Amino acid sequence: MAEKLNIGIILGSTREGRVSPQVGQWIKGIADGRGDANYEIVDIADYQLPFLGTTDGTEPGIAKWNEKLASLDGFVFVVQEYNHSISGALKNAIDFAREAWFDKAAGIVSYGSTGGARAAEHLRGILGELKVADVRTHPTLSLFTDFENFSEFKPAELHLTNVTAMLDEVNAWAGALKTVREKQAVTK
Repeated sequence: MAEKLNIGIILGSTREGRVSPQVGQWIKGIADGRGDANYEIVDIADYQLPFLGTTDGTEPGIAKWNEKLASLDGFVFVVQEYNHSISGALKNAIDFAREAWFDKAAGIVSYGSTGGARAAEHLRGILGELKVADVRTHPTLSLFTDFENFSEFKPAELHLTNVTAMLDEVNAWAGALKTVREKQAVTK
């Protein structure tokens, strides 16, 4: 039997009062019920990454961040829209790694006043540069209908179908790309 894939659910915000932990736990609950991969929350706030280019790069969080990413076969990004894009903290975290992203798959779950669609589109361009295959199905959550008082996550039931389809795609692509990485490792 093949070893289960390791999929990280990356929380893309570090802001005080953020709701991404609620969304991440909801996704993880759905994902864990599937039993098809090992899912874990990866909170960029836990790594205390400095601003890229402002230090000598020896902070322990940088190495730990890269080690965590290298241990994963795929990702689900929880992305909130800030000023029509992703958060600065997420962009900074993405930029602190390079090869650890290569030849992996990602899904995006976004939220915002327009479902976070603009942030997700920006993230897709960034992921493409890092050789991450983002999947088509993209659950979008509205601050107006999926959050009570913009702070308590109460997703509409209809999102379950999209999250399930997205996880199916992430797992299929992550499995295929794992074979690519394994073949590359043999030829090095």
